Amino acid sequence: MVSVNPSQDLNLLPTTSLLTPKLEPKPEPYDPYFPIPNPKTPQIQPDTTATTNVYSEYDRISEAFRTAFAAKQSPHSDPDSRALVAVPPDQSVAVPAPPSESNHKKRSSELVRVTDFGATERRYFRDLIRKTRMIYEALRVYADEEDEKRRRLGLGKLCGRGARARSDLKSASVMKERGLWQNRDKRIVGSIPGVQIGDLFVYRMELCVVGLHGTPQSGIDFLPANCSSNKEPIATSIVVSGGYEDDEDGGDVIIYTGQGGQDKNARQCGHQKLEGGNLALERSMYYGLEVRVIRGRRHEGSPSGKVYVYDGLYKIIESWFDVGKSGFGVYKYKLVRMDNQPEMGSAILRFAENLRNDPLSVRPVGYISLDISMKKESVPVLLYNDIDSEHEPVYYEYIATTVFPPFVYHGGACSGCDCVSICGDDCLCAWKNGGGFAYDRNGILMRGKPLIYECGISCRCPPECRNRVSQKGVKNRFEVFRSRETGWGVRSLDLITAGTFICEFAGVVLTREQAELFTMNGDSLVYPNRFASRWTEWGNLSDIFSDYVHPSFPSIPPLEFAMDVSRMRNVACYISHSSSPNVLVQFVLYDHNNMMFPHLMLFAMENIPPLRELSIDYGVADEWNGKLRICN
Repeated sequence: MVSVNPSQDLNLLPTTSLLTPKLEPKPEPYDPYFPIPNPKTPQIQPDTTATTNVYSEYDRISEAFRTAFAAKQSPHSDPDSRALVAVPPDQSVAVPAPPSESNHKKRSSELVRVTDFGATERRYFRDLIRKTRMIYEALRVYADEEDEKRRRLGLGKLCGRGARARSDLKSASVMKERGLWQNRDKRIVGSIPGVQIGDLFVYRMELCVVGLHGTPQSGIDFLPANCSSNKEPIATSIVVSGGYEDDEDGGDVIIYTGQGGQDKNARQCGHQKLEGGNLALERSMYYGLEVRVIRGRRHEGSPSGKVYVYDGLYKIIESWFDVGKSGFGVYKYKLVRMDNQPEMGSAILRFAENLRNDPLSVRPVGYISLDISMKKESVPVLLYNDIDSEHEPVYYEYIATTVFPPFVYHGGACSGCDCVSICGDDCLCAWKNGGGFAYDRNGILMRGKPLIYECGISCRCPPECRNRVSQKGVKNRFEVFRSRETGWGVRSLDLITAGTFICEFAGVVLTREQAELFTMNGDSLVYPNRFASRWTEWGNLSDIFSDYVHPSFPSIPPLEFAMDVSRMRNVACYISHSSSPNVLVQFVLYDHNNMMFPHLMLFAMENIPPLRELSIDYGVADEWNGKLRICN
């Protein structure tokens, strides 16, 4: 099992060329309900003999299936067989012919388990999951914005009974129609490739989209008996969210109550039966199969009031029938977390909550400063080092916003809108952005652009205007910390949801001529034109709409300035580099008209759990050690 620390989500890809996987899996028969991937999508291991789906990187362990249960062998007689479900020795699965609508064989009913992938494979599937989640979020925000427009036009009742359709359900439905759901095969036991322990989901439907938990409401996901090789149901995942009064959650040990017997108010009103998910859990215990555990936790900022965090794999070691607190019979299952896994995401959430309340009581040793910004930010920026005696960040002047040369403002103040209350589609700033705003009504970046115009000091709209987002500064509590892997790094004590503004990348702006002189002196400079254009990935709906094109307006000229961060900087300058970042750079103007000198604003590319390290794709790295020469 690969160890993934909450603060280490960086640079999984080695510097050498792609390695050929050692796996030689069995191709899957064609199934019209599980579409073949787009041929334009890069594959890790090309296969010219048959078209395969994403499961071509899974270990089929079919030989173990055929040999582990020969001659009435007990499923527990060989602990090293890795057998999951009994399969008769003579039941083999032939290699299929190329798929077609009129010629396909019955799908295999063998269970599959993910192998211990190398760095290349982990990187590939991680990027696949990240792209899928970005599409889901972009489509959800798009659907939400379309519903908002209909409401403003008085067309809300056309959606049915006057209620607004849920954008999370609409987004998942459209992606399912387009064949963009991942890991839809319920035969997958154990880890889902590309999903890490600690990954956090704001919407329950997103669990279905990535294949972590395949049912939008039921707490138990299982392989039905009619799809299993031995005609018995097998449980693959559960959601623990306090829905049953008899549940006991001790973290590493869970007493989980089966399903059924509840009324519409979630009160136990009848006896449970050993069927469906309850029987599947019992069968998984019998065969010694692990199940994925997702925990639902209350979160004030979530639309549903909850967030869902993946906590890893558990084994069911005991099951029994008992009388519950309401006097009705319930099935109970004791689950124990498997060893050698990263720390539970739910435990990290609790730890971060305690840090937010009183950091010194939780970590009495290690804090160098409780606010390196010296109150220049609206919330304190902590400095923590429990590794060595390095105190470098306290020796620099902290600036909250970028320092531009005076001539940048010589063109006069930024022309503003005349909106008195709420800025609408006829707003001047909306027109400057191409006819609409870049943010939704909750301040979430809907889609990246070459440049975003925010309402500024010359606008008459109030500070609460939806087009004033990045200029308001830091909202989350950040911690600059010392890392053995990345030197100095940055993490948040709060959950940062996808599309949320993080902070500005601040420094002292230098002209091209000034930058040449500073470079000769060996000072650390950042060149904004070298940042990777990750904004093109955010809000990209090309997999949904065939005629989708990336926004090209407003456009900006080539940026020829540099930023000196050697003496004056902010928290963003300590964010580490990664070729698979969770933060993007978006150019923004709000306090001047000079398009050649925009602000560098940072937004979250995914849901970033507390204490997970932030990362940016700086674009150009040092050729010797792969690290950027900034903040030296």
